[in-house]
Amino acid sequence: MADDTPTYDFQVTVDAAGPHALADWWAETLGWEVEPTDADFVRRMVAEGHATEDQTTTHRGALVWKVGAAIRHPGLPDRRVLFQEVPEAKTVKNRLHLDVRVGAERRAAVCDALVARGALRLHEGRQGPFAWVTLVDPEGNEFCVT
Repeated sequence: MADDTPTYDFQVTVDAAGPHALADWWAETLGWEVEPTDADFVRRMVAEGHATEDQTTTHRGALVWKVGAAIRHPGLPDRRVLFQEVPEAKTVKNRLHLDVRVGAERRAAVCDALVARGALRLHEGRQGPFAWVTLVDPEGNEFCVT
């Protein structure tokens, strides 16, 4: 890469019917944390006319933005996944997915625990020494456990 070529940060964004519930599920799955929402800021934005009440909701007793929720790595808060509300349901296979790396010795137990929490097992794969299990989260988004 040339010295004058810029680099960029990014976050992964996942479309969701229920972004707050899906953020909770993925935070537990990855051992990450749900990013807190500043309820005072939300109230101020509504009071000042920058947002409307119907753009907010209450989740787990807290005032939050209705349209989305984010999770972040507890030790690296710049690593973030945003779950955003969309009106349409998922209809086709993901073109991008997460690989949750747990190690071969833990893969079966982690998959069983995820299925118990609402994931669905699709299939198992192997290529040379690498093996994985493809699952879907509670909203049908594919991901692999490796």
